[in-house]
Amino acid sequence: MKPIRYGIIGSGMMGQEHMRNIALLDGVSVVAVCDPDDAMRLQAQALAGPDTQAFTDHHALIAADICDAYVLAAPNDLHAGLMRDLLATDKPILCEKPLATTSAECRALMRAAEGRRAPVWVAMEYRYMPPVERLRAAVAEGQAGTPRLLSIRENRFPFLHKVGDWNRFNARTGGTMVEKCCHFFDLMRLLLGSDPIRVYASGGADVNHRDESYGGRIPDIVDNAFVTVDFENGARAMLELCMFAEGAHWQEVVSVTGEKARLDACVPGPARFSPDGQERHSEFVISDRASKRETREVVAVDEHILRAGDHHGSTYFQHAKFLELVRAGTGVPEVTLADGYWSVLVGEAAERSIRTHEVIDLR
Repeated sequence: MKPIRYGIIGSGMMGQEHMRNIALLDGVSVVAVCDPDDAMRLQAQALAGPDTQAFTDHHALIAADICDAYVLAAPNDLHAGLMRDLLATDKPILCEKPLATTSAECRALMRAAEGRRAPVWVAMEYRYMPPVERLRAAVAEGQAGTPRLLSIRENRFPFLHKVGDWNRFNARTGGTMVEKCCHFFDLMRLLLGSDPIRVYASGGADVNHRDESYGGRIPDIVDNAFVTVDFENGARAMLELCMFAEGAHWQEVVSVTGEKARLDACVPGPARFSPDGQERHSEFVISDRASKRETREVVAVDEHILRAGDHHGSTYFQHAKFLELVRAGTGVPEVTLADGYWSVLVGEAAERSIRTHEVIDLR
């Protein structure tokens, strides 16, 4: 079996999580890292091994033509430009979320990719959290009945520090609803099997980063919000986000309710934020309407996989599926550019709604 050679563009926190998970796969290696920041580039090179080539410029990496696939994990506002250059190659691409910071940029990338043979995968890794996959399977089996309501609660830690503090400002991230919550808008659309038509959000920047200043600028990213989303098939969804609630046992709870039952996927946060520093198992819960009984099921995940990242194993399982596609050389990714576009479109609408107090119609 021919080894698959990866190039990592953007080798900060998330780029290095991708590298740790790629290292768990058989028959693959990271042969190149690219980052203009010296510290991040050297860290990534050390993580990948002494034979890994390091680049400060992605054009030089592409020109070297030493990779079979690229992983893009640069800051959000760089995605659109970097993706345009990567799309001009004939290599598979995994682009970290969000696809871009605006829906207009996403649409432009979709046009640029038309006719391209090599696959492009948008990294919506929350789909691949084992408890979420268990929930997806139960929904598909009809255990809830017809999904009518979907709620997602994320109670978590504040945004971490990143190089250049790029994640402190809407202009560079697209806003919290795009940067963070595109995952949840993607899950809503996936689990409900329908496209969103209407968004209303209420939120604020009330607690986190208020004592920080960067060149005289105070961070403007939202740290808490409620978002409601109406779907074309009549279903409704709601997001509750709080980024100053890391004391919660469950970081995410994803619930789907139909006429038969409510189904919950309960996901703990990463070990480094737990009080004892230990990994915790997730759970899947069925609250059956007819019997009025609750059934709880532990969803176990290999601890080596959990410790390779902060996303409850999802980065590994996503990469395993992406690798299958890379080896095939063609095919349709499970997470497409269109999926990336929809997640940004809803996030963009939620940001606008927070600031204008308007209901945003997406039709």
